Amino acid sequence: MPDDKPVYILNGPNLNRLGKREPEIYGKMTLAEIEAECRSQAQNRRIEFRQSNSEAQLIDWIHEAIDGGSGIIINPAGYSFTSIAILDALKMFAGPIIELHITNIHRREEHYHRSYVSTVATAVIAGLGPKGYGVAVRAMCEMLG
Repeated sequence: MPDDKPVYILNGPNLNRLGKREPEIYGKMTLAEIEAECRSQAQNRRIEFRQSNSEAQLIDWIHEAIDGGSGIIINPAGYSFTSIAILDALKMFAGPIIELHITNIHRREEHYHRSYVSTVATAVIAGLGPKGYGVAVRAMCEMLG
């Protein structure tokens, strides 16, 4: 029986440009292709897959997940390194949180090395490219049982 509480997969700024934005760094998969991969890996779990360039919108979706989600997979993109507000929202979530990055943020410029989100994440996946999303969904399904 599918869990009635969805897993929220939240994507931050500029991820709507995947496939076009620096494909040598981020790959050629589009966000729509990544969403399809996530849904194929979700087993019977419902997925709420969303993207916004707005910090406020991401926070509103985290609040929605607090009230009715089973887990959060979040690629906060640039907000990883700047947003105390997203950190504070995630602190209120009682379930598992997986922070996801397409690139290995620790191999990049120094300003990418300190993610606020990592301080509250149950797990962090970085550097697997767009395929990391499927890994994250499978891991979340295992965490949720």
